[in-house]
Amino acid sequence: MNGDGTPPSRDGRTVHPSWAVVIPTVGRPSLHALLTDLAAQVFAGDPPAQVVVVDDRPLADDAPLALPGPAGQLPAPVLLRTGGRGPAAARNAGWRTVRTDWVLFLDDDVRLPSGWGEAFLADLRSADAQATVAGTQARLHVPLPADRPPTDWERNTAGLEHARWATADMAYRRTALAGVEGFDERFPRAYREDADLALRVRQGGWELVVGDRVTHHPVRPADDGVSVRVQAGARDDVLMRALHGPGWRDLAETGRGRFAWHAATVGAAAAATAALAARRHRTAALAGLASAALTADFLRVRLSGGPRPGDTGWVPEWRRMAWTSAVIPFAAVRHRVAGELAVRGDDVPPWRPPVRAVLFDRDGTLVEDVPYNSNPDAVQPVPGAREALDALRAAGVLVGMVTNQSGVGRGLLTAAQLDAVQRRVVELLGPFDTVVVCPHRPEAGCTCRKPGAGLVLEAAHRLGVAPWECAVVGDIGTDVAAAVAAGARAVLVPTPVTLPEEVQHAEDVAEDLRGAIRLLRPDVPLARHLAVTR
Repeated sequence: MNGDGTPPSRDGRTVHPSWAVVIPTVGRPSLHALLTDLAAQVFAGDPPAQVVVVDDRPLADDAPLALPGPAGQLPAPVLLRTGGRGPAAARNAGWRTVRTDWVLFLDDDVRLPSGWGEAFLADLRSADAQATVAGTQARLHVPLPADRPPTDWERNTAGLEHARWATADMAYRRTALAGVEGFDERFPRAYREDADLALRVRQGGWELVVGDRVTHHPVRPADDGVSVRVQAGARDDVLMRALHGPGWRDLAETGRGRFAWHAATVGAAAAATAALAARRHRTAALAGLASAALTADFLRVRLSGGPRPGDTGWVPEWRRMAWTSAVIPFAAVRHRVAGELAVRGDDVPPWRPPVRAVLFDRDGTLVEDVPYNSNPDAVQPVPGAREALDALRAAGVLVGMVTNQSGVGRGLLTAAQLDAVQRRVVELLGPFDTVVVCPHRPEAGCTCRKPGAGLVLEAAHRLGVAPWECAVVGDIGTDVAAAVAAGARAVLVPTPVTLPEEVQHAEDVAEDLRGAIRLLRPDVPLARHLAVTR
């Protein structure tokens, strides 16, 4: 090590890995506090190259999310919107937007104490110096009340202190993320998505380490029903088992949970109901007693570590524990059954599933770019467009078009003229399974216009496929950015108007439309082979 604790390179110079910060958020007030903490850190001349805040509220939520400008050593945060698809999708959009060596994921409700910045850089440099290390996790600290025992929700949050590879504060090497296609977006909730990622990364031959930095994770305010709502995670347990086998808990280093007892509680209650309907009163009484006893034991366990009579807030806590202990077993079983029905056995493809729909930009991608074209006679397909589309159609792949047409909003063409041009495109290129158009001006602030996710998400919805089962093919950076924000794959097919930095920034680049299809669906037969680059 060098004198400042950084690893030397082979020629003796200090290695400073580049890094960026990705913060998924649902608009919590704590986001501002986190960004303030981050700006107050000292990074010894090695600050993050980017700070990306991923707004994962539904696109219909138009409440402004104010972000600060540059502060301290931080650049101004970049804001993305992903449309309320969950933390896995939000984190994927974030890391796919940056091109640094490392990506630091922070939850929007953590706090960074003084000295965290120096400790993080030490952890990062240590991990970067070890070629087999893919990630470094913080040591989480959950502040709990000093004047009374913690509530059930507070103890639940405190479990994060022992969670393995929690992305509340976890830095990943970007090459490792790309190697496993990032987070599995089929996990729509927090918790299992980071365990699944860690498992796949380690199965790929990487190591994960725990650093020395300490990050605070305060207990979020919650209403009385929060412990019932979190039972929805039982659905994700079904997916984890389908993906990683019955021993997934040991592999992912997660706790066992209490589901077997919940199932017994619900089973006994169901048996009591059935026996009562059959007028077997003795059997009904015994089964009902068993269900009540299991519920009472669950209540005892939940109360044992919490506030006692006389402690502050013990009355509402006991009342909350009483009714939720009766409801939780039924909620857990209901979600587990729903998960089983959704997964339908163990035949679940690994992440990422094959592309089922390809969405094309129009101007410059499928047809020659004629700015604000209102004349159907000016429509000229690019070479090979019809053949590429027909190949996809013949293979059963859905095809769609997603296009910005701000000429309507600018008053440069009418909706009728736009429709006439679209009809001509269909005449020349064949039918599309869906066509989604944004007619707004850039200043309108709509959520549909590319590079926003709206057009792609709407197309996926109309086609009945998940966003991650879609791909976007376009000729400029806004097409790629829209795909990333929506969780779709993206292939850039450059034209003379494509900027060099857009080509450099794109993950997948193809020479033409046939090349794009070979990248996305190599099983689709094409008339002839053209070069493909990545």
